[in-house]
Amino acid sequence: MSVFDDLVGQDAVVEQLRSAVSAAEEQLAGGAGAGMTHAWLFTGPPGSGRAEAARAFAAALQCPEGGCGHCDSCHQVLTGTHADVLYVKPSGLSFGVASTRELVLQAASSASGGRFRVVLFEDADRATEAASNALLKAVEEPSPRTVWLLCTPTAEDMLVTIRSRCRLVTLRTPTTQAVVDALVHRDGVDPATAAEAARASAGQIERARRLATDEEARRHRSEVLALPARLDGLGACVSAAARLYELAEAAAKATTSALDEAEKADLKAAYGEGSTGKGVAKAVRGAAGALKDLEERQKRRATRIKRDTYDVALMDLVAFYRDVLAVQLGAQVELSTASQHADLARVARASSPEATLRRIDAIMECRERIASNVHPQIAMEAMTAALYTG
Repeated sequence: MSVFDDLVGQDAVVEQLRSAVSAAEEQLAGGAGAGMTHAWLFTGPPGSGRAEAARAFAAALQCPEGGCGHCDSCHQVLTGTHADVLYVKPSGLSFGVASTRELVLQAASSASGGRFRVVLFEDADRATEAASNALLKAVEEPSPRTVWLLCTPTAEDMLVTIRSRCRLVTLRTPTTQAVVDALVHRDGVDPATAAEAARASAGQIERARRLATDEEARRHRSEVLALPARLDGLGACVSAAARLYELAEAAAKATTSALDEAEKADLKAAYGEGSTGKGVAKAVRGAAGALKDLEERQKRRATRIKRDTYDVALMDLVAFYRDVLAVQLGAQVELSTASQHADLARVARASSPEATLRRIDAIMECRERIASNVHPQIAMEAMTAALYTG
């Protein structure tokens, strides 16, 4: 058992990180530890597990046995409760300079009980330009035994001055078989369901796990993939866009509502709501400002989650038309939407490869419009019209 066991299909990365942990042990013993550095940049496509790899590395650095996976230190890091590991994940669409400066100050303090002071910064590419410049100073001149773990889709997402000071860890998309094996042996999913979920996820292990274990997630995906075959007129295009928007909104709301209510309840409890005694009433009144700040953060997080949810649906449509193109060209490749074989064949017969490429471009343009703050339903209506006309 090891903290690295859950990194699916990342053998080269595991070997690299184990080597760095050994070098860290040498540093702690007073040696050179040349394989260890103070800043790491974890990159990889969505679903490759870059944040999970960073967390496993953080656990291994804090563990006296190099990441055994069963000690208190490993458990605390993996569950996000270790006192010497700062976990940062932007809740909104960006991460500002004020938050970054506060993070840098926290990172400068000495470890309270662990072996290192570790900062695990997920989605570091969301840092604004000013925030990145503030982060650069900390990466250039780190405090002793402070380790920065930055996670981004590609190295190019970070300032060149930051990435030049980081050791690069590049994760790749796991193979379908690796994802199937993980679902079967670790999650107890039956092989047929695991195989279908693995193909549908395009190597994204968490998406595959959700599709394999959540009937509602499978139903939403099937409904999204059924839309192209129903586009038989402009009225159907408007209806399809409205339904696509509705599905994404419902999925996003389901994700955020539970989080929001739990956070509000915890905050109110922290300020003494429901308690009795001297000073409780004053403390509860003082919670109003904190509650307002929390609601603002939740609103920003909801916007980000909605964007991510729209993107999942749109990328499912891209996968559908990519498979249509494969059918049209007779390519012998694995089809991620093979469950929609009848619709794939129908759409492939009714259009040309050139039209399929234009449709893929229309979906990608829709993604860009949503990222530019065009109302999602309007962007989707333009997209479905383009999918209809080809």
